[in-house]
Amino acid sequence: MKKISLILLILIIGTNVYSQNYFENFKKYQASGDTLRQKELLEKWKQEKPNDSELYTSLFNYYFQKSRNEVLILASGTPPRGQKYLELKDSTNQVAGFISSKIDYEKSNLKLAFESIDKGIKLYPNRLDMRFGKIYVLGQIKDWRNFTNEIIVTVDYSSKNNNEWTWTLNEKRKDGKDFFLGSLQDYQMQLYNTMDDELLHNMREIAQAVLKYYPNHIESLSNSSITFLVEKKYEKALVPLKKAEEINPKDFIVLNNIAYCYKEMNDKDLAIEYYEKVVKYGDKRAIEQAKNEIEKLK
Repeated sequence: MKKISLILLILIIGTNVYSQNYFENFKKYQASGDTLRQKELLEKWKQEKPNDSELYTSLFNYYFQKSRNEVLILASGTPPRGQKYLELKDSTNQVAGFISSKIDYEKSNLKLAFESIDKGIKLYPNRLDMRFGKIYVLGQIKDWRNFTNEIIVTVDYSSKNNNEWTWTLNEKRKDGKDFFLGSLQDYQMQLYNTMDDELLHNMREIAQAVLKYYPNHIESLSNSSITFLVEKKYEKALVPLKKAEEINPKDFIVLNNIAYCYKEMNDKDLAIEYYEKVVKYGDKRAIEQAKNEIEKLK
């Protein structure tokens, strides 16, 4: 029995090293941009270790990179907001146009990328990096509907695995819950920063999905309120804000947003009351802004 156990142990260690060598070599070829060697390695990898977790993340990265095509755009008028560009000037030194670039995504390789990561997630449902990788790419291609859906699916699954997440090489994350919820906040900001009011509904859907399992998650209560604030639905915004205040009466961001609601609703007394709470609990910048608001209201 001891001999058999020792043989099994050697086989397990040998298999792990073998898998890791594939992964390390893939990263090396990826860093050097050697797509031919990447492809050869992946084909061999699929034959030798078809269920290796890192095979699926590597396939996903390979096909996603292959799908990206940078296209140069020569145009006149105003450059797109937030985009890097090079000005073109005429003989009188006046701006005649601009050159910018745009990333297009080729559909067949993009499809293979998603098929690869979906297989990986099915085999390794606790691998949070796989799920986040898919969400990241959906954000890059601006597929906001599926971006939102995938986040909600992951939130639902977090209640099943109790945030027992793993990461690269199936290593367990010690800070599973905090890391997971913190990352969701980044995705919410990504939606908000598009400045597309239509995506407020997506933000609200995500916030509601989180609050279903984590009802005391202040960030999601705040996110929900912000979607109503932008729509100028102040009474609706106050509902999640008041709940957030009950959870943490000293959260000056929540208090500031409550004050703003009351100010916009022309309830000066309550607005001043909450701005005074911001002065009591806020940081230097928030205190200064709150004092200015109080002065205006008085």
